[in-house]
Amino acid sequence: KHTKYVSFSPSAAKVGKTSLIMSLVSEEFPDVVPYRAEEITIPADVTPERVPTHIVDYSEAEQTDEQLFQEISKVSIPNKGASWCISSSYCLLITLLCGVDIFRVPLILVGNKSDLVEHSSMETILPIMNQYSEIETCVECSAKNLKNISELFYYAQKAVLHPTGPLYCPEKKDMKPLCVKALTRIFKVSDLDNDGNLNDNELNFFQRTCFNTPLEPQALEDVKNVVRKNLIDGVCDNGLTLKGFLFLHTLFIQRGRHETTWTVLRRFGYDDDLELNQDYLFPPLKIPPDCTTELNHNAYLFLQSVFDKHDKDRDCALSPEELRDLFDVFPYMPWGPDVNNTVCTNDQGWITYQGYLSQWTLTTYLDVQRCLEYFGYLGYSIIAEQESQAAGITVTRDKKIDLQKKQTQRSVFRCNVFGDIGSGKSGFLQAFLGRNLMRQKTIKEEHRSYYAINTTYVYGQEKYLLLHEVFPDFDYLSDSDLACDIVCLVYDVSNPYSFEYCAKVFKQYFMDSKTPCMMIAAKSDLPEVKQMYGCSPLEFCRRHKMPPPQSFTCNAASAPNRDIYTKLTTMAMYPKIYMHLLTADVISYHARLRCMCTCNRCTFCLCQNFLNSELLQTVRAKLYAVVLRRHVSQADLKSSTFWLRASVGATVFAVLGFAMYRVLLKTR
Repeated sequence: KHTKYVSFSPSAAKVGKTSLIMSLVSEEFPDVVPYRAEEITIPADVTPERVPTHIVDYSEAEQTDEQLFQEISKVSIPNKGASWCISSSYCLLITLLCGVDIFRVPLILVGNKSDLVEHSSMETILPIMNQYSEIETCVECSAKNLKNISELFYYAQKAVLHPTGPLYCPEKKDMKPLCVKALTRIFKVSDLDNDGNLNDNELNFFQRTCFNTPLEPQALEDVKNVVRKNLIDGVCDNGLTLKGFLFLHTLFIQRGRHETTWTVLRRFGYDDDLELNQDYLFPPLKIPPDCTTELNHNAYLFLQSVFDKHDKDRDCALSPEELRDLFDVFPYMPWGPDVNNTVCTNDQGWITYQGYLSQWTLTTYLDVQRCLEYFGYLGYSIIAEQESQAAGITVTRDKKIDLQKKQTQRSVFRCNVFGDIGSGKSGFLQAFLGRNLMRQKTIKEEHRSYYAINTTYVYGQEKYLLLHEVFPDFDYLSDSDLACDIVCLVYDVSNPYSFEYCAKVFKQYFMDSKTPCMMIAAKSDLPEVKQMYGCSPLEFCRRHKMPPPQSFTCNAASAPNRDIYTKLTTMAMYPKIYMHLLTADVISYHARLRCMCTCNRCTFCLCQNFLNSELLQTVRAKLYAVVLRRHVSQADLKSSTFWLRASVGATVFAVLGFAMYRVLLKTR
C-alpha cells in the first residue's frame, strides 16, 4: 500500500515545511532552503511499517491556490492511503476543512520551530483536535534541533495505516457502530463452541491467528483481571464475554494502541471502511471449461464443525432459531424458505445435517463464487488455517478425460429433468427428498424449489445427485438447461399427450449428443392410457437405444422408492458404459454393468446375491477342507490319473453352471 504525505501552508510562508522534509532526508538542518522541495520517495525497507512513503511539498511562492486544491483532490479522492501534515495556524485549517471534502483523509497538526519558544502550545491545540476528529494527532518538533522529525513522519504513516476515525468517536468516547459490528462478528467466529465466552484455548487461538504468538497463562489472567476491574459482566465462567472483548478494544484505542485493533480487523478481512475486502471474500479460483467445482474433505469438516457449533439441542437438525444464529455473522440471510424444499428436512420441516451439507454442495456446484463469499463470512480461512476460501474447493478434471479413462473422481452429478406441464416433474424432485404426495401438497407455491439434491450410493460410494427441473418452454432452452451429466424425460402415463413433449425434446436436443437419457413413466399408480404419438414409449426407447421407461409414483403411504435415483447416478457416473447400449440389448447391458438393477427381486439379482452370500462361501470352504484333508491320500495327490479326473469333473461342472446361468439370464 502506497502512502502520500503533503506538508503545506496556504496562508503563511516560512513556517518550516521544507526544512522538515530536508532535515528528515539529510539528518541535519539545511543552511540553504529552497522555496519547495522536490517530491521524495522513502523506500519501504527503511520505514517501520514497511510501506513506501511519498512526501510532497507545497510552496505559496511557486504554486497557486488552484494547484493546491488540485493536489488535495488528487490525493484525497482516489487515494485513501494518504495523510496531510499541516503546518499552519488552526484557523486556516478549519477554513480548509470546511471548504474542501477531504474528511476521509487523516490529518496531523504540526507545531514547528519548537526551539524558538520555551513553553508548549499543546494546551491551545487540544481543543481543536477534539473538535475535528479528522486530526489524528498533534506533534511539536524542530527542524533545526531534529526534534521529533522521524516521529512526525512515523505518526503520518501510522495515521494512514491505522486511522482512529473509522474506529472511535471522541465525542461519545466510544467505538463507532461499524467497528462494533465488525468486532462482534470476529468474536462470534472465534467463539468455537458458541457458548458466548472466549475461553483460554479460544483466546490463545485468536492471539496466535492475529499476532502469530500465544499468550502466556499469566498474561491471559492479567487481561481478564483488567476487564473484571472495569466491567461487571466482562468475564463469565473464566471466559471473556462479548462486552469484555469490546471493552478491551475500546481501551486499546483510547490508549493510542489502535494498531492492535486494526491488526485484528485486517486479519479477519476488513478494509479501511470496515467492510469485508473483496479480495478476502472472492479469492482467485481458476475453473477451466467442462470442469465442475466441489467441496473437498477439509471444507466438509469445517462445515460439520459449524453445524455442531450451532446445533445446541443435538437433534441433528437446525431449528429456525439455530439457523438464524448460524448466519448471524452474515450481512444478510443467505437461505430462503425454498431451501427447505431443496434438501432433506425432518418431520418439523427443519434442515437436517444431511440436508445442510447438501445445500452447501449445491451452492458450490452452481455458484462457487457465492460459496467463497459465504465461507469468508464464516471465517473458513482463519478457523481452518488456510490461505483463503479457495483452499476448500476442488476443481474437477475435464469430463472428456473421465470418458477416456472410463472412471471419474467427481462426487456431484447433475440431472436435468424435462417434462410437460403436469407431467410430475416436481413430484419426482420432492420424492428424491423422501416426500410422498401427501407431504408435497403442503408446500406453498412461493416456497417451491426447482432444485433437489441428496445422496445416493453407487457400489458403496456416497455420491450427490442434483436434480434440476427445467421450465417446459420448448423454444427457449438455455445452455445451462442442456448442460448436465444425465437427462431425465418425465411423462404422465395417464395423459395421452404427455409423452409427445419428451419425444420432441429428445429428438431436438439429445438424440445426437453423448448425454445419457432415461425415460420416466410418472404417476404409474394411475391407469395407463395409450400415448398419442407415432409409437409407444417402449418402442421409442428401443429405436433410440435407450433403457425402457421406468415406472415411478410418489402416491404412497410411505416414502417413495429411491431405486430410480441410484440408476440415474450410476448412468451419470459411467456414461461410456451407457454408450455400449447402442450395440447391445438391455439385458446384456444389465449384465455388463453388474448392478444397474438394485431391486434385489429379479432372477439376476437373486443369483448374484446367492453366489456372493456368506453361507455359500462358508459351505464351499468346508467342502474343500473335507475333500483335501480327509478323502485324498498323499499318493492320490501325486497320481496323474487323479488330477485328470478332477480336471474333467471341474470342466463339466463349469459348463453346466454357465449353461444354467445363461438360461436364467434369458428368462430375465
